[in-house]
Amino acid sequence: MIRKLKGLLNNSNNSFASCIITWKTYSNEANRKKEESEGENSESDSFQQQRKKQNSEEQQKTTSTSFVPAIRNPFAEASEKTKGVYMSMVEIFTERDIRRRNHVEFIYAAMKHMAEFGVERDLEVYKALINVLPKGKFIPRNIFQAEFMHYPKQQQCIIDLLEQMEDLGVMPDYEMEAMLLNVFGRSGHPLRKYWRMMYWMPKFKNRSPWPLPNPVPDSALTMAKLAIERMCTVDVRSRISVFETKNVVDAIDDTWIVSGMSPDQTQLLHKHPYNKAIYIEGPFLIWLRSRTINYFTLRADPDVEFLNSLNSNTEDEDDVTKLRVPFFGQPPISTKNQVGKVRSVHQQDDGTIFAICATGTSTKDSLLSWIRLLEANGNPVLSQIPVLFRFRSKISDKVKEIEPSSEIKASTATNNELSTDDPKR
Repeated sequence: MIRKLKGLLNNSNNSFASCIITWKTYSNEANRKKEESEGENSESDSFQQQRKKQNSEEQQKTTSTSFVPAIRNPFAEASEKTKGVYMSMVEIFTERDIRRRNHVEFIYAAMKHMAEFGVERDLEVYKALINVLPKGKFIPRNIFQAEFMHYPKQQQCIIDLLEQMEDLGVMPDYEMEAMLLNVFGRSGHPLRKYWRMMYWMPKFKNRSPWPLPNPVPDSALTMAKLAIERMCTVDVRSRISVFETKNVVDAIDDTWIVSGMSPDQTQLLHKHPYNKAIYIEGPFLIWLRSRTINYFTLRADPDVEFLNSLNSNTEDEDDVTKLRVPFFGQPPISTKNQVGKVRSVHQQDDGTIFAICATGTSTKDSLLSWIRLLEANGNPVLSQIPVLFRFRSKISDKVKEIEPSSEIKASTATNNELSTDDPKR
């Protein structure tokens, strides 16, 4: 019995010692793995720091050099700015991808560069841009999608395109209505915008009493004729004359002059006192669509006595405080056969206008040639009336960019001297 107990004790001691040995080996292995992982972590931390430094250096290099856009803009890179190139780029984008990704960005980029290609007033180009959108995908299926603007980004893009057309006076046609119907459906907001445009734009298209060709001609002489004819419509008897300064002796400028004058203005000029000066004023601006024309006026100071006499003779026909009954007292004075002075349309409160003109150079010499040509064509009184210039010219922005500040001050002083009343020589 005692021997058996000793055997058991020995076995238990051996198992306990073996457990201690295995625990020590396990703890040693765990410590070794922990040390290896810490070494790897330190190496990874150092690698990450190096990677961050490299990324920061690359970012500094890219920011220091130039910014490269994520999306390529073919309209800005085009070497030739024509309608054919513009339409070919739109066609390439349409046929490149069936899904037509980035179509909204492409349409906005195309609208931005329209003026560079000269197609901002071409209806065919606008229809080509609308055709870029995929068909049937943006049609609302219920009333909630219709009222809450189904696919708002695409609908707002086409609304902006239609707004640009309205601002530039480009009237859509019925083919564009069919295109919008296929893209956004009958409940789409772009189609509503189209209907409003087709209601108002035809009403205002031919409302102007002075119709202009579309597009307006590039010739400055033709534009000057249109401008002078428009301003001379206040008197139907006005005559438009075109002169050449080369027919004037000692003329410096070789240019054209478009002059407008009526017989009533000729009579007013003949009745003008010789001791009172008349003035050439300008330049003034008149707009013909997107073009501007400078014009000048030949005018005199207002005839105050004549205007006051007209105001004193006028009676208020609605005033019932001074009724005259022909059956009692003195009969009223008959005004049937009396002759009174009539105010001409050219006699305004600020002065009397005798003629208007537009010249090719808008210089003082061309205006002096205009006075000499008027004198030779039925207005000999101009040789006896002093003519003064109120000719004010401003320095353009381009001149301000080129000339230094000292030269600008000197030229400004010269212009101030020219703006004073200079007598005709």
